[in-house]
Amino acid sequence: MRRLRSLTVLLVPDGGERTHTLHFSLTWLRVIFGAALVTALLLAGMAASWGLLASRAHQAGELEAEVAALRAENAQIAGLAEQFAEIEARYEGLRALVSPDSLQERTGVWLPSASGGARTSRVVEDQSLPGSWPLSEGGFVTQRLLEGSPEEHPGIDIAVPSGTYIRAAGAGTVLQVGEDPVYGYFVVLDHAEGYRSLYGHASLLLAEEGMEVRQGEVIGLTGSSGRSSAPHLHFEILRDGEPLDPLTMVTPP
Repeated sequence: MRRLRSLTVLLVPDGGERTHTLHFSLTWLRVIFGAALVTALLLAGMAASWGLLASRAHQAGELEAEVAALRAENAQIAGLAEQFAEIEARYEGLRALVSPDSLQERTGVWLPSASGGARTSRVVEDQSLPGSWPLSEGGFVTQRLLEGSPEEHPGIDIAVPSGTYIRAAGAGTVLQVGEDPVYGYFVVLDHAEGYRSLYGHASLLLAEEGMEVRQGEVIGLTGSSGRSSAPHLHFEILRDGEPLDPLTMVTPP
């Protein structure tokens, strides 16, 4: 059998025109074959790489979608947690209203009874001067007593969040409950020795006229009713109708 040493390719065009003859040696055949093989391998490798990249890109898109979904779920969970905390706080408030004695034991704050109205004469005998802080939390004083000026201010303003408990500064009788263009919803208590105390800008009143209240008993909730730009309590102490500086009788906690 003869060994292949070269390859001749005869090119015959249609129509019988002049033919072309190409001669390839064995070395060139090997070079051409090797180049074709390398090219085929490179193309196959590139195709595989492109396929892998496309697959990775698709997976990355799916992962991004999953991350977005997880973030949305986390946001919903955070919202639910806030709602749960708010509901729990409301529940605690309702439980305290149902059981006011337990609240008094924990904080020294008395809540009015569910039936309202006047109590026994024991409370009347316990009438005292207004000497305790009129709120269930400290707050901060934004306006002090001003007398004898065009901007006369017969009490103090205490900034606190809306809905804070307003407490009776001393035991006594609810003299007046009402609504005023300036004071908004207000309560006036009558104490011993000609002292009275006034609580203004409430959002809700829990006291009734004629009711006997203990010192520290809740008589309303703070708000921003009347002539007010932000939630606060306007607190006055009067003796025989003359305003006194409340900070000479009560001390912020």
